Amino acid sequence: MSRYTAEVRITPRAGLLDPEGKAVQNALHSLEFGDVEDVRVGRLIRLRLRADTDDSARRSADEMCRKLLANPVTEDYEIVLVKGN
Repeated sequence: MSRYTAEVRITPRAGLLDPEGKAVQNALHSLEFGDVEDVRVGRLIRLRLRADTDDSARRSADEMCRKLLANPVTEDYEIVLVKGN
């Protein structure tokens, strides 16, 4: 078995309201960063796991996202896999 680090980047789906992102955008504008056109706030989850292959590590991380880590109705996620950490 090999060790992997899976970084899962979770963001609100495009087109859905992101109240936290809007609050950050408004705060940036009040600090005179008026060039900021949009802010989306998400989460980064770093998982360390063991798996036989890259594919099985990615499938496992994907299943974790679908079952627990991300809300498939309101969020998108991206998995970046690094072997050997």
